[in-house]
Amino acid sequence: MTAASALPGRPRGTVGSGPATARAVNVLAPNPSAMTLDGTNTWIVAEPDSDLAVVIDPGPLDEGHLRAVVDTAEKAGRRIALTLLTHGHADHAEGAGRFAELTGTRVRALDPALRLGDEGLAAGEVITTGGLELRVVATPGHTSDSLSFHIPADRAVLTGDTVLGRGTTMVAHPDGRLGDYLDSLRRLRSLTVDDGVHTVLPGHGPVLEDAQGAVEFYLAHRAHRLAQVETAVEDGHRTAADVVAHVYADVDRSLWPAAELSVRAQLEYLGEHGLI
Repeated sequence: MTAASALPGRPRGTVGSGPATARAVNVLAPNPSAMTLDGTNTWIVAEPDSDLAVVIDPGPLDEGHLRAVVDTAEKAGRRIALTLLTHGHADHAEGAGRFAELTGTRVRALDPALRLGDEGLAAGEVITTGGLELRVVATPGHTSDSLSFHIPADRAVLTGDTVLGRGTTMVAHPDGRLGDYLDSLRRLRSLTVDDGVHTVLPGHGPVLEDAQGAVEFYLAHRAHRLAQVETAVEDGHRTAADVVAHVYADVDRSLWPAAELSVRAQLEYLGEHGLI
């Protein structure tokens, strides 16, 4: 299942392969679509003076892309020592097994089914590789297994599909839950307020240099959509498909299936809170 939905949002920054911060380099996968935007961002992260690197989200099972990630690291004089996954959607994780073969690395993820090796990932965990510090942040909602990775030295957070570089993401109901997603956005907002995070390194789309603004926009967008869905139900639109046709009438119809998943999550949330 593809991961990202290019619903209207607020684009900033640049997109494509290359350095994004002092410690993060993007290798853009060749899988652009309405659902994946410009393609999946595969991130190589390392301390500037280290010969070891961590790769986050190898991306789709595309041999050329996986080898390009290895080549990019090697040209910088680095060996890939560890592979991490933000979540299990195929455009982020399908290539992980082959990537592990190419690099001899373990694959660590929250979902045990995605791991190669004995170690998983846990919220609050601190990963250190070659002097690099990554802090694991639980950000469920897009999917139940979604994680983000905080890079304190860069004042950056790598968000997978929880926050995109352009547009907004879907809540992949029934695995994804809106209440969890809103909590995750608030958790990310705390990083921007309490930990000085100012850069979002997303799973799709351009880097965002105003992390707090991006998260606040996402929270406002979700509140607005939720109010629209509640009103649509009050006006007699009872099924998820009917609500999508009403609320997302200005959105490309190719994105309506993704929008319907989010609407189902919104309807569930409204029902749980006694609002419909």
